[in-house]
Amino acid sequence: MKNFSLRSLALVLAVCSSAALLAQPGGYSTQDKGAIKKYESGAECMRMQRWDCAQSEFAKAAAADARFVEPRIMLAELAERQGKDAEAMGYYREVVAISPRFFPVAQLHLADLEFRGGQYGDAEKHYRAYLEMEQEPQRKARARMGLANCAFAAEAIQHPVPFEPKNLGPGVNSADPEYYPCITADDATLIYTRRVKAPEIPVYGMQEDFYVSRRGPDGTWQTGTGISMVNTRAFNEGAGTLSPDGRFIIFTKCSLEDGSYGGELRGLGSCDLFISRRIGDRWTSPENLGQPVNSRQWETQPSLASDGRTLYYIRGMLAQDGIKSMDIFTCTLQDDGTWSKPEKLGENVNTPYQEESVQIHPDGRTLYFSSNGHPGFGGLDIYVSRKQDDGTWGKALNLGYPINTGADENSLLVSADGKVAYFASDRPGGLGDLDLYGFDLYPEARPLPVSYIRGKVTDKTNGQPVEADVELYDLTTGKLATGAYSDPKTGEFLVCLPSGRSYALNAGAEGYLFFSENYDIAASAPTEPITLNVPLSPLTAGSTIALRNIFFNTASYELLPTSNAELEKLVKLLKANATLRIELGGHTDNVGADAANLTLSDQRAKAVRDHVIAQGIDAARITAKGYGETKPTATNDTEEGRALNRRTEVTVL
Repeated sequence: MKNFSLRSLALVLAVCSSAALLAQPGGYSTQDKGAIKKYESGAECMRMQRWDCAQSEFAKAAAADARFVEPRIMLAELAERQGKDAEAMGYYREVVAISPRFFPVAQLHLADLEFRGGQYGDAEKHYRAYLEMEQEPQRKARARMGLANCAFAAEAIQHPVPFEPKNLGPGVNSADPEYYPCITADDATLIYTRRVKAPEIPVYGMQEDFYVSRRGPDGTWQTGTGISMVNTRAFNEGAGTLSPDGRFIIFTKCSLEDGSYGGELRGLGSCDLFISRRIGDRWTSPENLGQPVNSRQWETQPSLASDGRTLYYIRGMLAQDGIKSMDIFTCTLQDDGTWSKPEKLGENVNTPYQEESVQIHPDGRTLYFSSNGHPGFGGLDIYVSRKQDDGTWGKALNLGYPINTGADENSLLVSADGKVAYFASDRPGGLGDLDLYGFDLYPEARPLPVSYIRGKVTDKTNGQPVEADVELYDLTTGKLATGAYSDPKTGEFLVCLPSGRSYALNAGAEGYLFFSENYDIAASAPTEPITLNVPLSPLTAGSTIALRNIFFNTASYELLPTSNAELEKLVKLLKANATLRIELGGHTDNVGADAANLTLSDQRAKAVRDHVIAQGIDAARITAKGYGETKPTATNDTEEGRALNRRTEVTVL
């Protein structure tokens, strides 16, 4: 969030330290007193940070003696600091040609520049030459990483991946920089960060704010607008993550130089994570997520999983010369409303270098992030890692060329269906500085298919919207897969449906019976999005719901483990409403003899009653009765209809 360049800072320190090391009286690689005088004059200009003066004096010293090494080292480092790679390489090559062992680090700098320029063969040669001369551990690690990058890049560039980025257009992009996109699961609402002019901020004159754009009927993005209550005039807000339904945003907010956040907002570090909720079209005042998510360090770039509970983000360790050890952490919102202790992801993802710009895809198993610590093209590349069955993360895979290049690539976002990726770039042809682009992501880099349910929760008696807790449970594990809150003003909600699982959907609100439904999502391909009306029945006598996630084997009344999530919901409802009395009704389809169906339905209703009583509910509050095939709710002529007729119902007495 705060603007600085670790690479530029490192180069400045390297230049200054080299000047202090080389600009000593005596021991020069020349006997020409005039050349030495010019060199020492240039060193004095360096100490005064008069860069043009230093460059001029070093150039004169180099011209005075064609074998004078020291000024050529300084000219190379000055050119590198200014981004003049070709000029820097020329000077480093002169240094290596004159005396390859005089300043071994020249081999390393030259290799880095050659690698960045795509000269992989020459870079490999100079990395190896440096490793034969130098013993300094950190630089040796850098050279070994360089060799790995050379091998990877030389191969990858011969096998480019499909990549045709398209600018998102003037509705999103402007003359100002836009970056860090986040998008709702239905691919309809885009929130992103824009850096705008802020003359009232005396030091930077710029600040970061959130903008939101919605996709129009023709597929184009509409004009983005700022988010009130979240944006401020004096502080940076950006790098946000949306819940799948777009109703919660967790984002980064950075303090002023004195550590303040303004108003009632309080922070723990230089940058903290905050949360805001959307009600209708308005956002609530941001709240600090607090400890242990935030710390005295630097937290930024969050990504919220589709379960609404698991958070991934970047934590950077603050140091005097900038931010060190940027790594990906994760923590989980627990049942008591507190966050678990953050844990750093394993070495397949995090490295001793920098990781940033993380996205956990709505499938919950695919992680996209940027790093300069895995084999790549130099700088920050974008990688994907997939969660294994044991919960660990698999080996990071580079997304390939030309998605990744020798420049820094980050801020990637992949849509819920996995087909489209969004990213920020300052490539030619844009509308300003950084613009947001989209491209079709090639199949091998895609996540698991994900669909979603869009619904509306209403009061069954009057049709008014209800704020409800909507939860989706994995029927195999019984664990919460994803959750959302319906909007109190509209009743609308949206939850993701990762493929390859069977789900129990429950929606509940205080004073109502919960709503129950189930879905089986194929692993091979995403289903079409589901539209669902959720009428909640008030807790009044005669209200009835079907428990769609109570399961038995065929012709059996033994409850299957996949029923546990639904049974727990029923127990919670009864415990929360101590005066509630219910009837459990068992129903079958018309397959088989009437008498056998009646007996089976009665046994199933009693099995549910016995389970609930075993959880501490007073037996006097529950009756059980079997109705057999006498009360169908759908036709018995189709399998779908018969499945609906096989049910357990709750009726309020």
